[in-house]
Amino acid sequence: MFSFSERLAKLPPYLFVELDRMKAEVKAKGVDVIDLGVGDPDLPTPSHIVQAAIEAVKKPENHHYPSSAGMLAFREAAANWFKNRFGVEVDPQKEVVTLIGSKEGIAHFPLAFVNPGDVVLVPTPAYPVYHIGTLFAGGDTYYLPLLPENNFLPDLESIPEDVLKRAKILWLNYPNNPTAAVADKAFFEKVIEFGQKNNIIIAHDAAYTELFYDDYTPPSILEVKGAKEVAIEFHSLSKTYCMTGWRIAFAVGNEKLIAGLTKVKNNVDSGAFQAVQEAGIAALSGDQNCVAEFRKVFKGRRDVLVAGLKELGFEVEPPKATFYVWAKVPQGYTSQDFAAKLLKEAGIVVTPGNGFGEPGEGFFRVALTVDEKRLEEAIKRISALKF
Repeated sequence: MFSFSERLAKLPPYLFVELDRMKAEVKAKGVDVIDLGVGDPDLPTPSHIVQAAIEAVKKPENHHYPSSAGMLAFREAAANWFKNRFGVEVDPQKEVVTLIGSKEGIAHFPLAFVNPGDVVLVPTPAYPVYHIGTLFAGGDTYYLPLLPENNFLPDLESIPEDVLKRAKILWLNYPNNPTAAVADKAFFEKVIEFGQKNNIIIAHDAAYTELFYDDYTPPSILEVKGAKEVAIEFHSLSKTYCMTGWRIAFAVGNEKLIAGLTKVKNNVDSGAFQAVQEAGIAALSGDQNCVAEFRKVFKGRRDVLVAGLKELGFEVEPPKATFYVWAKVPQGYTSQDFAAKLLKEAGIVVTPGNGFGEPGEGFFRVALTVDEKRLEEAIKRISALKF
């Protein structure tokens, strides 16, 4: 009797929901599944953050509606963290907003600035929510392919003039999911100049800036001169502090962009639970050694997996950041076929690259969310397969 709205009918199956369905089918057959699909860290949230939440839950003042913009104390903690990490000052009153996870903010942001028929420039392969948020706002997505020959950076000069005239937002994500590519400050300078010249908002999803290795440290786009004129940056505590289930994040940047997102939130949610925000304060303001320890763990896993895949003949490079490995599928396979083979014949879940967008065809993504022994077991199982 009831039909979905046109916007829902246009949505493709959400990638990770489909992965969960396929994984459940294999598990039901009694297979010991090694899940390298979803980017959900297996490491527990640090104990000092958990303890802060326990104490905060007991406070009666935290049992009421929070502010949609978030507690000022949380926004101050975010601003202080941001200054310490990137050397950039932001006004916690006007240039920071608390989010119920960065996914929420990313999905809602286009509602503040995109009208039906406007264009949003979206990289591909990419996190699906950039396109989904555009669709919900009635905008049109123009995809920018991320290709190996361009180091998985978008070619801004390839955008047609008629598309530029309609464009409202350019989405970026570095360090990148799913490709694990990184961007330097010079690229960000080019992007900010592009945004200023074309009156386009630059929206940067910076969820992985704290998961970096070797001699590389990711910059913020707001480090670039003039960035605050056109840019907003989304930061998440999910991956940095292994808090994916807590749903706490923040956005920083241009005052009007923050105000627009806050106005949307005023009308669609009542803010993050204050006890979770207090846990977030403990995370951002506390000892950051836990983050360094997480990096050591993920680096160890990266090294084990990349070495193992290379030994088996896969084309793969060690990522400088994120906890993903982006590798080419063996010759003769599509991304989907290879992922299905691993799941059915080896009990290993990986994400097919084309699930993030057509240019991801020919690749698969591995999330480093199991320990080194399980990764070694995964390599052993793959070595037993025939390609």
